[in-house]
Amino acid sequence: MDDQRIVRLSLLGVALVGALAVLAPRGAAATDGGKLSNALLEIAATRPDDPVEVIITYHAFPGRADRELLGPQAEVRHELRNLPMQVATVKAGQLFGLSHNPNVKIVNLDTPIQGLSIAAQATAHLPDEPIDFFYTGWDLRVAVVDSGVGNHIDIWPAPLQLDFVASLASPVGGLHDGYGHGSHVAGILAGDGYASRGRYRGVAPYAQVISLRTLDEEGKGLSSTLLAALDWLIGNAFEYDVRVVNLSLGKAVEGPAAEDPLVQAVEALWDAGLVVVCSAGNFGRDGSFTITSPGTSRKVITVGSVTDSGTGLPGDDYVSTYSSRGPTAFDHFLKPDLLAPGNRWIAPISYEATLKWTLPERIRSCGSSSCYGEYFELSGTSMAAPVVAGAAALMIHREPGLNPDTVKARLMRSARKLDVDPTTAGAGVVDVLAALAETGWVAQAPSPQMKRSETSGTILVEDTARLWGGDAWGAGYLWSDGFLWSDSFTAADGYLGADGYLWSDGYLWSDGFLWSDGFLWSDGFLWSDGFLWSDSVADADPLLDPGSQTVLRDD
Repeated sequence: MDDQRIVRLSLLGVALVGALAVLAPRGAAATDGGKLSNALLEIAATRPDDPVEVIITYHAFPGRADRELLGPQAEVRHELRNLPMQVATVKAGQLFGLSHNPNVKIVNLDTPIQGLSIAAQATAHLPDEPIDFFYTGWDLRVAVVDSGVGNHIDIWPAPLQLDFVASLASPVGGLHDGYGHGSHVAGILAGDGYASRGRYRGVAPYAQVISLRTLDEEGKGLSSTLLAALDWLIGNAFEYDVRVVNLSLGKAVEGPAAEDPLVQAVEALWDAGLVVVCSAGNFGRDGSFTITSPGTSRKVITVGSVTDSGTGLPGDDYVSTYSSRGPTAFDHFLKPDLLAPGNRWIAPISYEATLKWTLPERIRSCGSSSCYGEYFELSGTSMAAPVVAGAAALMIHREPGLNPDTVKARLMRSARKLDVDPTTAGAGVVDVLAALAETGWVAQAPSPQMKRSETSGTILVEDTARLWGGDAWGAGYLWSDGFLWSDSFTAADGYLGADGYLWSDGYLWSDGFLWSDGFLWSDGFLWSDGFLWSDSVADADPLLDPGSQTVLRDD
């Protein structure tokens, strides 16, 4: 997409420009602080003598001159090998000087991050029994970037684990998951259900899990820790033959995707040939524009949650109320890409998991006293993401030559359609068997961008037939037929117009309603302390459980 088609704010009209002005990143070199994120600008202006930990993204890999320009009191904590980034501690007042270094692209605060059943198997249309060799992930390697993976009989072969919480520079080995979230995610993706006699098996049994531990015993971590893990993966994925990466975690969105270090890292993995699956986030109750980073990347597969009501029948499914909605902030990419069952998943839990002691009511029986404490029930888009990652693993196992974009395109086209706003439901609910039967290839499958027509007020979306390279990938095949776009609305620049069902008057953007006081994002109301709340402790959907009205947050 050329630069003229990526001009974000001009597409939304003069009123929204004023509403978003406080949120817009400054120009690259116009003024001091022009390359600092908004959070850093405030710190540098109000607390110049405070040390601050930052992530510096460069245009080219930094050299001696770049290190000298950091200043004599700066400390480089970590220099990534495969991404042009540094993690450093500097005095806040010195940050303004970084804007004068032409090699510096953007400087971000090193913010904290936190990790985000049988009926669910039917909802995702998994085969009844994985007896066919092609319905397992045998000998396929998948990376789970999370709180680690503990010893569990269901997760076999035994995972290889690298612990980036213990050391960024030289990650240590050994299985450990003090929180429990990562073991649960790995079980959904690759567990064989051995302890429950197959009752709680995962999507791609026997896939080899490569665990990259980035979250601690409380499910918390730093962006720099996650970047170190992703940087290691970029440099070692070929050696370890990793094909799929699952990230059931994320953070608040602070700027456009092009200036987000996490987005740049996951897109580097995608470009290297790895399918990257990210959870959408659990902020659906707060409305649109709530997709979390790095799920804001238009390349990766971003997954929301569907509640299956426990019947396994498609007629009573609905989008989980906590599942984050699109489009993405700043860039307005149409997200999520897919939904998958995420509510009340029962999957393995590590022996040492703190979640078992903080939420003992979530421990689930597998029908035998011999496996008590082996399984745990969790809800959230963290649970939905590994369903899609497992589907991707099965697809690649069946056709090893698939590229990431073709995997994404096939998953979206084969998804079970819902008559729901696609910024809520994406292309629909993942259908594993249908995805395995899907055909067709694409060279690229970026999530389309949305904009508002300045002349008619109609909400427009990029034409995927043109964007992805063929009529077989048009909007009518990817989203609900007749729900959104018609060729009769095709604009000269390759956008399709909405059919008037949702946005005929441009309500979302016509007067900047959501942004008029900057309340949702600019004052950090959702993420005042910089933490992303864990999907793992999302309470049951209130429509399913009338006694549950809130999303529990492990803060």
